[in-house]
This record gives sequence, C-alpha cells and structure tokens, in this order.
Amino acid sequence: MSDIEKQQHQYNDHNGNANGNNGVPSASNTLTNMPGQHGPWPIGAGPGGQYPYTLGANALQQQLYQGGLINLRKFANPAPLGLLSFASTTLILSLINVSTNGVDTPNVVVGMTLFVGGLVQLLAGMWEFAAGNTLGATAFSSYGGFWLSFGTIYIPASGILDAYTGAAASQLDNALGFYLAVWFIFTFIMFIASLRSNMGLILLFFFLDLTFMFLTISKFVPNVNIAKAGGGFGIIAAFIAFYCGAANMLTYESSFFMLPLAPIPERKAE
Repeated sequence: MSDIEKQQHQYNDHNGNANGNNGVPSASNTLTNMPGQHGPWPIGAGPGGQYPYTLGANALQQQLYQGGLINLRKFANPAPLGLLSFASTTLILSLINVSTNGVDTPNVVVGMTLFVGGLVQLLAGMWEFAAGNTLGATAFSSYGGFWLSFGTIYIPASGILDAYTGAAASQLDNALGFYLAVWFIFTFIMFIASLRSNMGLILLFFFLDLTFMFLTISKFVPNVNIAKAGGGFGIIAAFIAFYCGAANMLTYESSFFMLPLAPIPERKAE
C-alpha cells in the first residue's frame, strides 16, 4: 500500500468519509472546503472554495499539496513547473518548424530538450507520482522522456543521424515518421484521458495531437507546408501550456488575480 493510500485510510477513519468522494478524482477539477483533522480545512482559492488544478488531482491529493492530511507537511504543486517547462521547449522548436526569420535548423533547441523540457519536466512527473496524481505523473514523465530522446537524436556522439547516411539516407524521414507517430498515438490517449478535467488541458492535448499528426505526415509526405502547419499548431499548444501553467501558479493566496481553466462539470451520480 502506498503512503498516500495509507494516509487516505487514516483520513477516512478520522473523518468518516466526510469529504463525500472517498478520494475519487474530481471530474471538474474544482475542490471545495473539506473537513480536516482540526475542523474545516480550507481547500480553494476564494468564495465557494474552488481551486482549479490542471492535471486531475482529487480532493485528497489537493489536501496533500496543502498540508491538510494527518502528520504530513505541505507539498508544492508540481504542475506549473511541468507545464511551463513543456511550453518553453515546445515554443522554441515550433518557431523553428515554421522557419521563423529563416531559422530551420533545430540544433539550438537541444539544450532545452535535455534540461528544461526533458530533465525538469521528468522531475515534475516524479513529484506528481509522489502526490498520487496519475494523469499528471504520466504526462510530465512521458513528455520529459520525449524531449530527452528528441534531443539525443541531434547529439553527434549518439550516432543516430550518422546511422542514416550513405545507402540508408533515404530511410531517415520514414524512421522519424515512425518516431513521431508513436507520440501522436500517445498524445491522443492523453487527450481522451483529459476529457473529464478542464478546457485548458483538453485544448492543450488537442492541439498537441494535431502538432504530432502534421509533423508525422510531413515525414511520410515531404511537404514544407505540412511541416509548417505542425509548427503552427505547436505554437498554439505552447501558449495554451503557458496559460495553464500560469493558471495553476496564480493562486488566491499568492496572486492578485486568477486565471480560469473552465472545469468540466462533474458526472451526476447514478
């Protein structure tokens, strides 16, 4: 049994499942005041207690972040770190994909892919695992791995591009197409998984999936306009990720204003 599961059992024993959802993920990603060990534990950003959380945390997990569980210290929310790291790296690569100011060589993004989009986002994913947030952990960890693997392709010492020289040169585009197609499929799964979260996250995965789709097609059907379309959708996805990251970081307690994420209404009990 994980630490979070143990704490959930302790929480339920002390509070008689008073939160009403027994740890079931909040489909709307909005959280209300819940009873805590020493009386009502405020969860939320203001009147009504709504706290927009991008990557599917339930009420119990949010208490973990805010230090409301028994004998646990406060956890920071790793979502802004993961989202902003993803957004920064995606924006740079997408600007190159649309040949902004004539720049179409992607090597400048290698450092970002390895350390910001890769390492930092992977760490955010690990922290989401610690908080018991499966959706956030899967997304951040996987896309962190994507950026690390993408950057490795352009490192000469990896020998990846050197393997596609000479007689194998014609195989490179198809090989990259296979690589991108896998991430198109993965992102589609993440899009489906996000449909009960909020519009910010749904739109992020939707446009990111379009990005991978067009970039994949551009490798099998060489056409600069198709590749640029992928870059254009990547720019849109990057700015949505910037917005979602900011929305998670600008809380009621730490900011003068908040950004809405348009949560999806909860499913009615049958």
